[in-house]
Amino acid sequence: MQPAGMEPAGMEVAGMGRAGTEPTGMGMAAMEPAGLEPAGLGTEGIEPAGTGTAEMGIAGIEQAGTGTAGMGIVGIEPEGMGTAGMEPAGMVPPEMEPAREAEEPPGSPALPAEPAQDGPPAAVPPGQGALPAAPGREREQERGRRGADAQSSTGRAARGRARRASSRRSGGESARRAGVTVDSSKAKTSLEALKISLRQLRWKEFPLGRRLPCDIYWHGVSFHDNNIFSGQVNKFPGMTETVRKITLSRAMRTMQSLFPVEYDFYPQSWILPEELSLFVEEVRMMKDNDPSWKPTFIVKPDGGCQGDGIYLIKDPGDIRLMGSIQSRPAVVQEYICKPLLMDKLKFDIRLYVLLKSLEPLEIYIAKDGLSRFCTEPYQEPTLKNLHQVFMHLTNYSLNIHSGNFIHSDSVNTGSKRTFSSILCRLSSRGADVKKLWSDIISLVIRTIIALTPELKVYYQSDIPAGKPGPTCFQILGFDILLKKNLKPMLLEVNANPSMRIEHEQELSPGVFENVPSPVDEEVKVAVIRDTLRLVDPQKKKRKDTQCQSLEQAREGSQELPEAALPSLCLKQVFPKYASEFSYLRLVDRVAALFIRFLGVKGTTKLGPTGFRTFIRNCRLSNSNFSMAAADILYIDITRRWNSMGIEKESGNPGMCLQAFVEAFFFLARRKYKSLPLHEQVSALIECCECRLAALRRKRLVWGCGIAERQEALPGTGTAPGPGCTSPPQPRGHQAFRFQKSSQLKVLMCRDRTGS
Repeated sequence: MQPAGMEPAGMEVAGMGRAGTEPTGMGMAAMEPAGLEPAGLGTEGIEPAGTGTAEMGIAGIEQAGTGTAGMGIVGIEPEGMGTAGMEPAGMVPPEMEPAREAEEPPGSPALPAEPAQDGPPAAVPPGQGALPAAPGREREQERGRRGADAQSSTGRAARGRARRASSRRSGGESARRAGVTVDSSKAKTSLEALKISLRQLRWKEFPLGRRLPCDIYWHGVSFHDNNIFSGQVNKFPGMTETVRKITLSRAMRTMQSLFPVEYDFYPQSWILPEELSLFVEEVRMMKDNDPSWKPTFIVKPDGGCQGDGIYLIKDPGDIRLMGSIQSRPAVVQEYICKPLLMDKLKFDIRLYVLLKSLEPLEIYIAKDGLSRFCTEPYQEPTLKNLHQVFMHLTNYSLNIHSGNFIHSDSVNTGSKRTFSSILCRLSSRGADVKKLWSDIISLVIRTIIALTPELKVYYQSDIPAGKPGPTCFQILGFDILLKKNLKPMLLEVNANPSMRIEHEQELSPGVFENVPSPVDEEVKVAVIRDTLRLVDPQKKKRKDTQCQSLEQAREGSQELPEAALPSLCLKQVFPKYASEFSYLRLVDRVAALFIRFLGVKGTTKLGPTGFRTFIRNCRLSNSNFSMAAADILYIDITRRWNSMGIEKESGNPGMCLQAFVEAFFFLARRKYKSLPLHEQVSALIECCECRLAALRRKRLVWGCGIAERQEALPGTGTAPGPGCTSPPQPRGHQAFRFQKSSQLKVLMCRDRTGS
């Protein structure tokens, strides 16, 4: 018989390891690099609720359902519970109970034999030659046997009651701890990393989909990969459109007009072909002001990815040689000529950011990322080397085709390394990595703030308020370039960052083989696994169960096991630092006004009636700006935006959010002429919000008055009372007289506030 709590020899399950051992493939992803905490933003590590010791249960202890009453074998589940029953004590993390739907894999070792029960010995079977008793003691033995039988009956009854209670408890606990289900049928390139994460979490995967709803749907491309009406999906509707190069540039330009200092991390951009003449004119003026300025520009196609179609130019006139500009819109930016080099090579950073929710806004940043290197030594761009993409472009999909690309199993060498290894080298050179992390966190938060207004419009279109639907989260890929002075610059945001953990290796011409990439696996598996831990739909249920287990453990003076999973590799940065960035969310409030007047559910554009209602309800028309002028403003701005390439493709007439923002800025400049733009916009937002709130209160007062008047005058409200000789008056006039004093109070309060 194996003593309770001891692991039988040879009973360790393959791939599971000893208690406290880090699962295979975890590596350094959970390790926090030196200087992770941003300077000036606090030094305490952020661990989401549900990962601390206070919420840990007694992992690995299951109530025996077939043994002695009230006794259980540590680490052994009842028969039929699957491989979870073979887990040594303390191996199952308290947050991640194994899925009860999982089947026991073939080849698992058998459970050890059930230990002998305590209590009186069993009767000797007939034919086994029991020794006869002495004649003088027969009556005493008879009385002893009757007492033993009674005790045995009492013990059996107690054990039966205990088994039934244990069965009820284990059944209810199994219902509470039902495994999280994940639909991975649309995962595409992230499938392998997702599978490893689910195995580590012991969640139930449905690789071919499921007829019943799943808790989480993992999509590879977009929110619309499937019709989903419940659960959670790892894509936001409209995210792909929001982070396209042109849309991102417009959003960043809007924020730069409001807060030019805060948004200087994004290069100056022009949109082609609509702003080609403006681009040529502005470059000519800057050269005239500074003859020594010899810039280089990079042209990026709007719908391009993996470096496709990107090229460098020295003169704006070179764009006209590219005939594809008219049919393929693009963004042109000033090229960063003095990047930070490592081993004489240019590199960029792929940082993974989790947008957990929009309302309230929750942002997490991975503590480690990937550094992707060029494969030729860097030289400042000249007319002779502009075409050398392996020198200037850091895209992995381009450099992997270079003969100088180095595949390495080490995180510190090769053409793809971990960002933490770069931080270690910078720290050894004396660089302030804490300030660098602070700047990167600020860049990420400000970029998300610029993107959320557009995302909210798409979100209400696909999942309007009151309609059943899934909740969303998404992993974004931020491509960041460090300048020579360690200032981070945003290159682009990827809605579908590659989560592949292997690479193709050409064995012979035309013959390729997928080879595991330890660097990718170390970073990406941790990001996916901990994203799932943060969005765990059963986290609250587990927390309640773990609190009960904790109390039971304290009462029984049993030692709490260590968690088998490492600490989260995702660090919360918003709303933790919300107080430092909330003043930037002006366009968010403008978007709320836009959504309020859309009128039709499911649309993303404002019609002329909605715009007129906005002007009228916010009382923005006066003798200097009539409703006719408002109609002309709507027509001019909408026609111009709909004539642009991106809006032309949608084919949906109306005013988009960015056009509404332009009109709102125009009205703010007109109303508050002497203030800076961000103060003008803020003042107009407060004015509109105050007047809409007053209008809502007025309607509520009117509604309450009509209801009270209807109670006072039952029926239609128009019939005269007994003995009444005067003609009846309409109910509206009666309600108006009833409400006059309340209306005056509302108007007086509004006048006192200056609104």
